[in-house]
Amino acid sequence: MSVLQYILDLGSSVVMPLIITILGLVLGQKFSKAFRSGMTIGIGFIGINLVIGLMGDFVSPAAQAMTQRFGMNLSVIDVGWPVSASIAFGTQIVPFVFLVCFVLNIIMLATNTTKTLNIDIWNYWHFILTGALVQFLTGSMIAGVIASGITFIIIMKLADYSAPRVQEYFGLPGVSLPHTETVSWAPICILMDKVYDKIPGINKIHFDGETIQKRFGIIGEPMVLGLILGAGLGALAGYEPNKIVTLGVNMAAVMFILPRMVRILMEGLMPLSEDAKKFLAKKFPGKEVNIGMDAAIATGSPMVISAALIMIPVTLLLAVILPGNRVLPFFMIWPVVASKGNLFRSLITGTLMMIAILYIATNLAGTATLIAQSTDFTFPAGAKAISSLDTGAHLVPYIIYKIAEFFQMLF
Repeated sequence: MSVLQYILDLGSSVVMPLIITILGLVLGQKFSKAFRSGMTIGIGFIGINLVIGLMGDFVSPAAQAMTQRFGMNLSVIDVGWPVSASIAFGTQIVPFVFLVCFVLNIIMLATNTTKTLNIDIWNYWHFILTGALVQFLTGSMIAGVIASGITFIIIMKLADYSAPRVQEYFGLPGVSLPHTETVSWAPICILMDKVYDKIPGINKIHFDGETIQKRFGIIGEPMVLGLILGAGLGALAGYEPNKIVTLGVNMAAVMFILPRMVRILMEGLMPLSEDAKKFLAKKFPGKEVNIGMDAAIATGSPMVISAALIMIPVTLLLAVILPGNRVLPFFMIWPVVASKGNLFRSLITGTLMMIAILYIATNLAGTATLIAQSTDFTFPAGAKAISSLDTGAHLVPYIIYKIAEFFQMLF
């Protein structure tokens, strides 16, 4: 447990190059090639995290300023993904879940029940989260590990199901996204897009990046769009003109730099993906494989960032007006992919999705608070109850948890 925790504490930017290098050697690559791929992918992740961190550094204060400006008072504090990770890593099932998920992935690949080789080891805590919730509910470690395994199988199947859309829209050949917070919503978002196709009027509205550029010229360019959206957020936050401009310029930088960071990551991933296909073609003729990656690589899409920025004030408004919600609020990947970049449809789906996320996060607030209290999680000053949008976005773990809760009451 301590060895595993030590490795995970190094962070994804260190763990990922290590995993990629080892995997490359297993696939028959020379050490120099495997090491270069691993380091390039690690550097890409560092770049992505730096840019996303830059966005967070400027957007989070703006969101907080909006809540104060418009008098939004909510009793549950959104502490972000760390509360979910703390719940996951605060239990003793961690090494067992890692082992079970690794074995399940090998078995599923060998039996052609998945095409995804999930190397996103860092985010295995998503599967541990399900087990932690079920273990807390039932008091059974075995039940928790089984719940984690079920979650892993479902997410692998969803990653396979959604991979063609991911590869086509983001231009990521040989990649799938077994990322629980996002891929859990893929079927719902795809279904919603089919519904829009049947609604007169709405099915004629097409507002993607190419359309925006054709209609508005330079305004439709990603960096200018980032400038406008960032400045708009600053204005809603009540910022002074200099801070509005600063926020706008920084969002323009995010729009411009992030896709380039994703390209660096793909420069390292492509040799691995190609060699994996050659290796499997030699050992198992006809078998396909996709490399399962963190959904962060999909944030390089300007439409994903645009939709996410627009959804910030929408989410804050929803948090206030939804009856029964108590959570103060970037899960716009699948609304964008399902609609092939149609910003209009993305915002409708994103709004409906965010309503569900807010209610799930609120429903899990009591459990999240109790489990966090039993770990070393540091509560914000004055916080009596905590949850997060991240917790609410774990749709598959939540469904499994509620099923376990139902059987708990039944028997």
